[in-house]
Formats: sequence, structure tokens, C-alpha cells
Amino acid sequence: MTELAATFQYEAVAEAYRHRPPYPDEVFDRLVGLITDDPRRVLDLGAGEGAIARPLAPRVERVDAIDFSAAMVSAGRRRTGGDHPNLAWQINSIETADLAGPYALVTAGASLHWMPWQDTFARIVPHLTPNAQLVVVGHGPIDQPWQTDVIPAIQRHSRKKDFDPEFSIVEALRDRGLFDLTGTALTAPILYRQTVADYIEQFHSTSSLARDLMTAEEAADFDAAVEKAVRPYAVDGWLDLTIQAELSWGRPKIAG
Repeated sequence: MTELAATFQYEAVAEAYRHRPPYPDEVFDRLVGLITDDPRRVLDLGAGEGAIARPLAPRVERVDAIDFSAAMVSAGRRRTGGDHPNLAWQINSIETADLAGPYALVTAGASLHWMPWQDTFARIVPHLTPNAQLVVVGHGPIDQPWQTDVIPAIQRHSRKKDFDPEFSIVEALRDRGLFDLTGTALTAPILYRQTVADYIEQFHSTSSLARDLMTAEEAADFDAAVEKAVRPYAVDGWLDLTIQAELSWGRPKIAG
């Protein structure tokens, strides 16, 4: 496990996750629409605190939410929908998880890039229904007018110095013969209002900007820089963010 991946085991990182924008409701409509087989069971890879698993659980037969971080799973259990009877949490890596398939859908938010792809797919493919799809879901703010002023603060403090904004996990999987892409979709943009304080705090839910990796002085410097960048756009301490999600789905494959 890399040092950055290990940061998701910190309780402060798991707590900060609640400040990330939610997935648009359209994401869950599309996910349910991709299920064509029975049983309507879903496997959520690297579930974190359940941003996908919790809203999806009431709409399917079962969601197995797998994550290696006890702190993340604990946070997810406490959040809205975290105790739904259709939701089964498991603290484990996918390579050794107890899978209760067959699964008609597999979901992955911001998680696959942390996993050993060949081992992960070799583990899950035997547990899929004939038409099951793996859906990679990304989401976040778009068209932020303050973004160019925030980027320098991120670059100055981030522990990930080799970040490639052009990297595509879907393209990387296809290039390695691990994924047959079936389709993609962008959700309609939605408005999400967030306080400046919460907007700043969500950065600390990321592996590269976790407070646990910073001194108190460095964290304060980062927070002040972001606050200065967004202040001209805030109204009474609130920011209006435009959130959009992208879904890419297809059939996972075993290498070789």
C-alpha cells in the first residue's frame, strides 16, 4: 500500500469526506438502468463512506460495499442510509473480500486507480452475471471561476507531485486489455451550494492534501490561500458550485 493510499485510514480524512459534493441523482437512475440481470446485486469497489452505495441500496436487492479503511466504513455507517438493510459493509481489500455474488453491476467511484487492476479484475469477473457491467463514476465541480487561483495552493501543498490531469483510468484499463467499453454518459449539471469553510475542508478528504500529512501551520496556510481565492465569489459565506458526473461502463476482463 502506498503512503497516499494509507491516508484514507485516517479518521480525519474519513470525517472530511462528508464535505465532498454528492453525486447527482441522475447517476443512480443511470446505474439502476444498467442492471438487466437477476439477482439485482451490486458490488461497490473502494466504497469509501458510501457515496454511491448508500443512495443505491434502497433501489436494488443488495449492495456489497467493500473498502480497506475501517475509518471510512465507520463514517459511512453513521451517514444517512448507512444502516439500510440492503447495504452490507465489509472492511477488506477486494483481493481477499468475501464476495456474495453473482453481481449484476459493479461500481467504482474514485477508487480503481488505487487497486492492482489485474488482481482486482481476476477476483471479480467470476462473480458477475452474464450481462453485468462495471461502471466507473467520476464527479465534481465544473467551470469554477476561481480554479486558476486555487491551483497554485494545491500544487504547493499536495503530496502527489506527479499528478497528470489528462490521466484516464478507463483508457488505461482499455490499453491493458482489461476493459471493453460499452458506453459513456454525462449527467446534467446541478447546482450545489456549499459554505466556504466546507469547500475548503473537502480538499482535506483527499490523499494528497490530508491534514495528517501537514503541520498545523501548513494546513492553515493552505486554507488561507483557498479562502482568499474563493472569497470574491462567495455570497454571505456561500459558494454556488456546478456539479456534473461522468459514467463509463463496460465489461471487465481477465488479462491474458
